[in-house]
Amino acid sequence: MGQENSSDEALRILMAAGVPRRREAGAAAIIYQLADRCRRWGHQVDCLFLEDLGPYDGVPARFTDAAYGFRLARYVRQNGANYSVVNLHAPWGFAHAMTRRFSSLGSAPPYVLTLQGAEERYVHAMRREAKKGRAPYFRWKNRLWHRAYHMQMYNRAIRGADYAIVANREAAASLQLAHGLDAERVWFVPNGVDESFFVPRTSTGDGSRLLFVGTWLDRKGIYYLRDAFVRLAAARPHLRLTIAGCLVAEPEVRSWFPEALADRLSVRPFVPVGEMPRVYAEHDIFAFPSLMEGMPLSLLEAMASGMAVVTTDTCGMSDLVEDGYNGLLVKPACLEALLEALERVAGDAGLRARLGGRACETARRYGWDEVGRAYLAVLDRAARKRGPH
Repeated sequence: MGQENSSDEALRILMAAGVPRRREAGAAAIIYQLADRCRRWGHQVDCLFLEDLGPYDGVPARFTDAAYGFRLARYVRQNGANYSVVNLHAPWGFAHAMTRRFSSLGSAPPYVLTLQGAEERYVHAMRREAKKGRAPYFRWKNRLWHRAYHMQMYNRAIRGADYAIVANREAAASLQLAHGLDAERVWFVPNGVDESFFVPRTSTGDGSRLLFVGTWLDRKGIYYLRDAFVRLAAARPHLRLTIAGCLVAEPEVRSWFPEALADRLSVRPFVPVGEMPRVYAEHDIFAFPSLMEGMPLSLLEAMASGMAVVTTDTCGMSDLVEDGYNGLLVKPACLEALLEALERVAGDAGLRARLGGRACETARRYGWDEVGRAYLAVLDRAARKRGPH
Protein backbone atom coordinates (compact mmCIF):
# COMPACT_ATOMS: atom_id res chain seq x y z
CA MET A 1 0.00 0.00 0.00
CA GLY A 2 3.01 2.33 0.11
CA GLN A 3 6.33 2.97 1.77
CA GLU A 4 7.01 3.68 5.42
CA ASN A 5 8.57 7.01 4.47
CA SER A 6 9.80 8.05 1.08
CA SER A 7 12.07 10.78 2.51
CA ASP A 8 15.20 10.29 4.57
CA GLU A 9 14.09 12.60 7.36
CA ALA A 10 11.77 11.65 10.20
CA LEU A 11 8.40 13.37 10.21
CA ARG A 12 6.93 15.35 13.08
CA ILE A 13 3.22 14.60 12.99
CA LEU A 14 0.18 15.94 14.83
CA MET A 15 -2.89 13.66 14.82
CA ALA A 16 -6.09 15.10 16.29
CA ALA A 17 -9.77 14.26 16.69
CA GLY A 18 -12.42 15.66 19.03
CA VAL A 19 -13.29 12.28 20.55
CA PRO A 20 -12.58 10.82 23.99
CA ARG A 21 -9.14 9.34 24.52
CA ARG A 22 -10.16 5.69 24.38
CA ARG A 23 -8.55 2.73 22.60
CA GLU A 24 -11.74 0.69 22.35
CA ALA A 25 -13.34 2.09 19.20
CA GLY A 26 -13.74 4.86 16.69
CA ALA A 27 -11.34 7.57 15.62
CA ALA A 28 -9.27 7.32 18.80
CA ALA A 29 -8.60 3.62 18.25
CA ILE A 30 -7.48 4.34 14.69
CA ILE A 31 -5.20 7.18 15.78
CA TYR A 32 -3.58 5.04 18.47
CA GLN A 33 -2.85 2.25 16.00
CA LEU A 34 -1.37 4.58 13.39
CA ALA A 35 0.60 6.63 15.90
CA ASP A 36 2.11 3.49 17.44
CA ARG A 37 3.41 2.36 14.06
CA CYS A 38 4.70 5.76 12.97
CA ARG A 39 6.69 6.01 16.20
CA ARG A 40 8.02 2.51 15.71
CA TRP A 41 9.29 3.61 12.29
CA GLY A 42 11.18 6.54 13.80
CA HIS A 43 8.71 9.42 13.47
CA GLN A 44 7.53 11.80 16.19
CA VAL A 45 3.75 11.79 16.74
CA ASP A 46 1.66 13.91 19.09
CA CYS A 47 -2.02 13.03 19.58
CA LEU A 48 -4.70 15.48 20.70
CA PHE A 49 -8.08 14.17 21.84
CA LEU A 50 -11.13 15.87 23.30
CA GLU A 51 -9.83 16.00 26.87
CA ASP A 52 -6.50 17.47 25.80
CA LEU A 53 -8.08 20.79 24.78
CA GLY A 54 -10.71 20.88 27.56
CA PRO A 55 -12.38 21.46 29.89
CA TYR A 56 -15.68 22.44 28.30
CA ASP A 57 -17.49 23.72 31.38
CA GLY A 58 -20.15 26.16 30.26
CA VAL A 59 -20.07 24.98 26.63
CA PRO A 60 -23.46 23.54 25.58
CA ALA A 61 -23.05 19.92 24.51
CA ARG A 62 -24.15 20.63 20.94
CA PHE A 63 -21.30 23.14 20.56
CA THR A 64 -18.51 20.95 21.90
CA ASP A 65 -17.36 20.00 18.39
CA ALA A 66 -17.05 23.66 17.45
CA ALA A 67 -15.24 24.53 20.68
CA TYR A 68 -12.73 21.74 20.13
CA GLY A 69 -12.23 22.82 16.52
CA PHE A 70 -11.45 26.43 17.43
CA ARG A 71 -9.10 25.35 20.21
CA LEU A 72 -7.39 22.96 17.83
CA ALA A 73 -6.90 25.77 15.30
CA ARG A 74 -5.34 27.92 18.02
CA TYR A 75 -3.03 25.07 19.07
CA VAL A 76 -1.84 24.57 15.47
CA ARG A 77 -1.37 28.31 15.02
CA GLN A 78 0.79 28.46 18.13
CA ASN A 79 2.69 25.21 17.61
CA GLY A 80 2.63 24.64 13.87
CA ALA A 81 6.36 25.24 13.46
CA ASN A 82 6.94 22.07 15.51
CA TYR A 83 5.27 19.82 12.92
CA SER A 84 6.03 18.61 9.42
CA VAL A 85 2.34 17.87 8.84
CA VAL A 86 -0.94 17.96 10.77
CA ASN A 87 -3.51 15.19 10.34
CA LEU A 88 -6.91 16.39 11.56
CA HIS A 89 -10.01 14.22 11.51
CA ALA A 90 -13.23 15.68 10.12
CA PRO A 91 -14.98 17.82 11.06
CA TRP A 92 -12.59 19.20 13.66
CA GLY A 93 -10.14 20.72 11.18
CA PHE A 94 -12.71 23.26 9.99
CA ALA A 95 -11.40 26.21 12.04
CA HIS A 96 -7.79 25.48 11.07
CA ALA A 97 -8.85 25.39 7.42
CA MET A 98 -10.55 28.78 7.83
CA THR A 99 -7.50 30.22 9.59
CA ARG A 100 -5.22 29.12 6.79
CA ARG A 101 -7.55 30.52 4.15
CA PHE A 102 -8.17 33.95 5.64
CA SER A 103 -4.71 34.74 6.99
CA SER A 104 -1.18 34.67 5.66
CA LEU A 105 0.34 31.81 7.61
CA GLY A 106 3.25 30.83 5.41
CA SER A 107 4.73 28.76 8.22
CA ALA A 108 1.58 26.65 8.74
CA PRO A 109 2.29 22.94 8.23
CA PRO A 110 0.46 21.01 5.48
CA TYR A 111 -2.97 19.83 6.52
CA VAL A 112 -4.13 16.28 5.78
CA LEU A 113 -7.80 15.58 6.48
CA THR A 114 -9.02 12.16 7.59
CA LEU A 115 -12.64 11.36 6.81
CA GLN A 116 -14.27 8.10 7.85
CA GLY A 117 -17.55 8.40 5.95
CA ALA A 118 -19.49 10.78 3.73
CA GLU A 119 -21.92 13.06 5.53
CA GLU A 120 -24.11 12.95 2.44
CA ARG A 121 -24.71 9.25 3.11
CA TYR A 122 -25.65 10.02 6.72
CA VAL A 123 -28.18 12.67 5.66
CA HIS A 124 -29.69 10.36 3.04
CA ALA A 125 -30.01 7.43 5.44
CA MET A 126 -31.41 9.36 8.38
CA ARG A 127 -33.92 11.33 6.30
CA ARG A 128 -35.38 8.01 5.17
CA GLU A 129 -35.40 6.70 8.72
CA ALA A 130 -37.13 9.84 9.98
CA LYS A 131 -39.97 9.24 7.53
CA LYS A 132 -40.40 5.80 9.09
CA GLY A 133 -40.49 7.29 12.57
CA ARG A 134 -37.14 5.69 13.39
CA ALA A 135 -35.09 8.87 13.73
CA PRO A 136 -37.33 11.40 15.48
CA TYR A 137 -34.39 13.73 16.15
CA PHE A 138 -33.83 14.11 12.39
CA ARG A 139 -37.06 15.88 11.56
CA TRP A 140 -37.02 19.15 9.68
CA LYS A 141 -35.75 21.42 12.49
CA ASN A 142 -32.81 19.19 13.23
CA ARG A 143 -32.14 18.69 9.53
CA LEU A 144 -31.84 22.47 9.21
CA TRP A 145 -29.53 22.53 12.21
CA HIS A 146 -27.43 19.76 10.74
CA ARG A 147 -27.12 21.63 7.44
CA ALA A 148 -26.32 24.97 9.09
CA TYR A 149 -23.90 23.63 11.70
CA HIS A 150 -22.49 20.15 11.13
CA MET A 151 -22.35 20.28 7.34
CA GLN A 152 -20.69 23.70 7.40
CA MET A 153 -17.92 22.35 9.60
CA TYR A 154 -17.44 19.32 7.36
CA ASN A 155 -17.44 21.43 4.21
CA ARG A 156 -14.79 23.81 5.51
CA ALA A 157 -12.65 21.00 6.91
CA ILE A 158 -12.74 19.21 3.55
CA ARG A 159 -12.18 22.10 1.17
CA GLY A 160 -9.32 23.58 3.17
CA ALA A 161 -7.23 20.39 3.22
CA ASP A 162 -4.10 19.83 1.15
CA TYR A 163 -4.86 16.10 0.99
CA ALA A 164 -7.68 13.87 2.21
CA ILE A 165 -7.46 10.31 3.48
CA VAL A 166 -10.77 8.43 3.36
CA ALA A 167 -11.70 5.05 4.80
CA ASN A 168 -14.07 3.91 2.05
CA ARG A 169 -14.40 4.36 -1.69
CA GLU A 170 -17.82 5.97 -1.47
CA ALA A 171 -16.34 8.81 0.60
CA ALA A 172 -13.51 9.18 -1.93
CA ALA A 173 -16.05 9.64 -4.71
CA SER A 174 -18.08 12.07 -2.59
CA LEU A 175 -15.07 14.33 -1.98
CA GLN A 176 -14.43 14.55 -5.70
CA LEU A 177 -18.02 14.85 -6.96
CA ALA A 178 -19.74 16.76 -4.14
CA HIS A 179 -16.82 18.84 -2.88
CA GLY A 180 -14.71 19.35 -5.97
CA LEU A 181 -11.42 17.94 -4.69
CA ASP A 182 -9.07 16.84 -7.46
CA ALA A 183 -8.45 13.10 -7.60
CA GLU A 184 -4.75 13.50 -6.76
CA ARG A 185 -5.71 15.08 -3.44
CA VAL A 186 -7.92 12.18 -2.32
CA TRP A 187 -6.45 8.91 -1.06
CA PHE A 188 -8.35 5.79 -0.09
CA VAL A 189 -6.65 4.12 2.87
CA PRO A 190 -8.78 1.49 4.63
CA ASN A 191 -8.84 0.93 8.35
CA GLY A 192 -6.94 -2.02 9.79
CA VAL A 193 -7.21 -4.88 12.24
CA ASP A 194 -4.83 -5.91 14.99
CA GLU A 195 -3.10 -9.28 14.94
CA SER A 196 -4.67 -10.20 18.29
CA PHE A 197 -8.04 -10.79 16.58
CA PHE A 198 -6.74 -13.63 14.41
CA VAL A 199 -7.67 -16.29 16.95
CA PRO A 200 -8.05 -19.76 15.39
CA ARG A 201 -11.71 -20.78 15.34
CA THR A 202 -12.08 -24.45 16.24
CA SER A 203 -15.82 -24.61 15.55
CA THR A 204 -18.55 -22.73 13.71
CA GLY A 205 -20.88 -23.40 16.63
CA ASP A 206 -24.52 -24.27 16.15
CA GLY A 207 -25.47 -20.91 14.64
CA SER A 208 -27.37 -19.79 17.72
CA ARG A 209 -24.99 -17.13 19.03
CA LEU A 210 -25.44 -13.74 17.33
CA LEU A 211 -23.16 -10.79 18.06
CA PHE A 212 -23.53 -7.07 17.43
CA VAL A 213 -20.67 -4.72 18.30
CA GLY A 214 -21.18 -0.98 18.14
CA THR A 215 -22.70 2.06 19.75
CA TRP A 216 -26.48 1.87 20.24
CA LEU A 217 -27.44 4.44 17.61
CA ASP A 218 -30.21 4.37 15.03
CA ARG A 219 -27.72 4.84 12.19
CA LYS A 220 -26.23 1.49 13.21
CA GLY A 221 -29.45 -0.22 12.10
CA ILE A 222 -30.51 -1.14 15.62
CA TYR A 223 -34.24 -1.13 14.78
CA TYR A 224 -33.60 -3.75 12.11
CA LEU A 225 -31.34 -5.76 14.41
CA ARG A 226 -34.04 -5.77 17.10
CA ASP A 227 -36.85 -6.73 14.75
CA ALA A 228 -34.82 -9.48 13.06
CA PHE A 229 -33.82 -11.00 16.39
CA VAL A 230 -37.40 -10.95 17.71
CA ARG A 231 -38.69 -12.77 14.64
CA LEU A 232 -35.81 -15.25 14.46
CA ALA A 233 -36.04 -16.01 18.18
CA ALA A 234 -39.66 -17.07 17.77
CA ALA A 235 -38.59 -19.80 15.36
CA ARG A 236 -35.26 -20.70 17.00
CA PRO A 237 -35.64 -21.33 20.74
CA HIS A 238 -31.88 -21.53 21.32
CA LEU A 239 -31.02 -18.28 19.57
CA ARG A 240 -29.08 -15.73 21.64
CA LEU A 241 -27.95 -12.17 20.95
CA THR A 242 -25.04 -10.31 22.54
CA ILE A 243 -24.79 -6.54 22.19
CA ALA A 244 -21.27 -5.39 23.05
CA GLY A 245 -19.67 -1.96 23.22
CA CYS A 246 -23.00 -0.15 22.97
CA LEU A 247 -21.93 2.63 25.40
CA VAL A 248 -25.51 2.85 26.64
CA ALA A 249 -26.77 1.62 29.99
CA GLU A 250 -27.95 -1.99 29.90
CA PRO A 251 -31.55 -1.24 31.05
CA GLU A 252 -32.01 1.20 28.18
CA VAL A 253 -30.91 -1.36 25.59
CA ARG A 254 -33.04 -4.09 27.16
CA SER A 255 -36.09 -1.82 27.01
CA TRP A 256 -36.00 -2.18 23.22
CA PHE A 257 -36.70 -5.92 23.43
CA PRO A 258 -39.70 -7.93 24.64
CA GLU A 259 -39.47 -9.04 28.24
CA ALA A 260 -39.93 -12.64 27.10
CA LEU A 261 -36.51 -12.50 25.44
CA ALA A 262 -34.67 -11.08 28.46
CA ASP A 263 -32.80 -14.30 29.26
CA ARG A 264 -31.71 -14.66 25.61
CA LEU A 265 -30.13 -11.24 25.47
CA SER A 266 -26.70 -10.24 26.82
CA VAL A 267 -25.72 -6.56 26.99
CA ARG A 268 -22.16 -5.43 27.65
CA PRO A 269 -22.04 -1.64 27.39
CA PHE A 270 -18.25 -1.45 27.58
CA VAL A 271 -15.70 -4.14 26.78
CA PRO A 272 -11.96 -3.47 27.19
CA VAL A 273 -10.11 -3.89 23.92
CA GLY A 274 -8.06 -6.77 25.31
CA GLU A 275 -11.21 -8.82 25.92
CA MET A 276 -12.73 -8.38 22.48
CA PRO A 277 -10.94 -11.28 20.70
CA ARG A 278 -12.56 -13.67 23.19
CA VAL A 279 -15.97 -12.07 22.65
CA TYR A 280 -15.77 -12.71 18.91
CA ALA A 281 -14.52 -16.25 19.47
CA GLU A 282 -17.53 -17.04 21.68
CA HIS A 283 -20.08 -16.23 18.96
CA ASP A 284 -21.09 -17.75 15.62
CA ILE A 285 -22.56 -14.94 13.50
CA PHE A 286 -21.74 -11.24 13.34
CA ALA A 287 -24.91 -9.25 12.61
CA PHE A 288 -24.11 -5.68 11.58
CA PRO A 289 -27.03 -3.97 9.79
CA SER A 290 -25.53 -0.46 9.93
CA LEU A 291 -27.02 2.17 7.62
CA MET A 292 -23.90 4.32 7.44
CA GLU A 293 -20.24 3.79 8.38
CA GLY A 294 -16.70 4.60 7.41
CA MET A 295 -14.98 1.25 7.52
CA PRO A 296 -16.06 -0.31 10.82
CA LEU A 297 -13.30 -1.74 12.97
CA SER A 298 -15.75 -4.21 14.49
CA LEU A 299 -16.46 -5.72 11.07
CA LEU A 300 -12.75 -6.16 10.36
CA GLU A 301 -12.27 -7.72 13.80
CA ALA A 302 -15.18 -10.14 13.33
CA MET A 303 -13.82 -11.17 9.94
CA ALA A 304 -10.33 -11.67 11.37
CA SER A 305 -11.81 -13.96 14.02
CA GLY A 306 -13.34 -16.17 11.32
CA MET A 307 -16.95 -15.26 12.03
CA ALA A 308 -19.65 -15.51 9.39
CA VAL A 309 -20.75 -11.90 8.89
CA VAL A 310 -24.06 -10.47 7.72
CA THR A 311 -23.89 -6.77 6.97
CA THR A 312 -25.23 -4.08 4.66
CA ASP A 313 -24.27 -3.34 1.08
CA THR A 314 -23.13 0.25 1.63
CA CYS A 315 -20.14 2.37 2.69
CA GLY A 316 -17.04 0.55 3.87
CA MET A 317 -18.89 -2.72 4.41
CA SER A 318 -19.12 -3.29 0.66
CA ASP A 319 -15.39 -2.50 0.32
CA LEU A 320 -14.66 -5.48 2.58
CA VAL A 321 -17.40 -8.03 1.95
CA GLU A 322 -18.14 -9.81 -1.31
CA ASP A 323 -21.63 -11.25 -1.07
CA GLY A 324 -21.66 -15.03 -0.83
CA TYR A 325 -17.87 -15.29 -0.77
CA ASN A 326 -16.62 -13.92 2.57
CA GLY A 327 -19.92 -12.79 4.07
CA LEU A 328 -23.50 -11.93 3.18
CA LEU A 329 -24.54 -8.43 2.09
CA VAL A 330 -28.10 -7.15 2.38
CA LYS A 331 -29.69 -3.89 1.34
CA PRO A 332 -29.60 -1.33 4.16
CA ALA A 333 -32.87 -0.69 6.03
CA CYS A 334 -34.43 -3.87 4.64
CA LEU A 335 -35.69 -6.10 7.43
CA GLU A 336 -36.78 -8.96 5.19
CA ALA A 337 -33.37 -9.18 3.49
CA LEU A 338 -31.59 -9.12 6.85
CA LEU A 339 -33.90 -11.77 8.25
CA GLU A 340 -33.43 -14.03 5.23
CA ALA A 341 -29.62 -13.74 5.38
CA LEU A 342 -29.48 -14.46 9.12
CA GLU A 343 -31.79 -17.48 8.74
CA ARG A 344 -29.66 -18.79 5.89
CA VAL A 345 -26.35 -18.57 7.71
CA ALA A 346 -27.76 -19.70 11.08
CA GLY A 347 -29.08 -22.89 9.52
CA ASP A 348 -26.03 -23.90 7.49
CA ALA A 349 -22.83 -24.87 9.32
CA GLY A 350 -20.99 -25.42 6.05
CA LEU A 351 -21.84 -21.94 4.86
CA ARG A 352 -20.69 -20.45 8.16
CA ALA A 353 -17.37 -22.26 7.86
CA ARG A 354 -16.80 -21.15 4.26
CA LEU A 355 -17.73 -17.54 4.87
CA GLY A 356 -15.74 -17.35 8.09
CA GLY A 357 -12.60 -18.89 6.58
CA ARG A 358 -12.63 -16.54 3.61
CA ALA A 359 -13.41 -13.58 5.86
CA CYS A 360 -10.29 -14.33 7.88
CA GLU A 361 -8.22 -14.56 4.70
CA THR A 362 -9.60 -11.19 3.57
CA ALA A 363 -8.83 -9.53 6.90
CA ARG A 364 -5.20 -10.62 6.58
CA ARG A 365 -4.82 -7.98 3.88
CA TYR A 366 -5.78 -5.24 6.34
CA GLY A 367 -3.10 -5.52 9.02
CA TRP A 368 -2.27 -2.24 10.71
CA ASP A 369 1.36 -2.36 9.54
CA GLU A 370 0.29 -2.41 5.90
CA VAL A 371 -2.39 0.22 6.45
CA GLY A 372 0.05 2.36 8.42
CA ARG A 373 2.56 2.39 5.56
CA ALA A 374 -0.09 3.60 3.12
CA TYR A 375 -1.26 6.25 5.58
CA LEU A 376 2.26 7.45 6.27
CA ALA A 377 2.98 7.71 2.54
CA VAL A 378 0.21 10.33 2.22
CA LEU A 379 1.49 12.29 5.23
CA ASP A 380 4.99 12.21 3.78
CA ARG A 381 3.71 13.38 0.40
CA ALA A 382 2.08 16.36 2.09
CA ALA A 383 5.18 17.15 4.14
CA ARG A 384 7.42 17.08 1.06
CA LYS A 385 5.03 19.48 -0.68
CA ARG A 386 5.96 22.04 1.97
CA GLY A 387 9.66 21.55 1.43
CA PRO A 388 12.49 20.77 3.91
CA HIS A 389 11.19 19.89 7.36
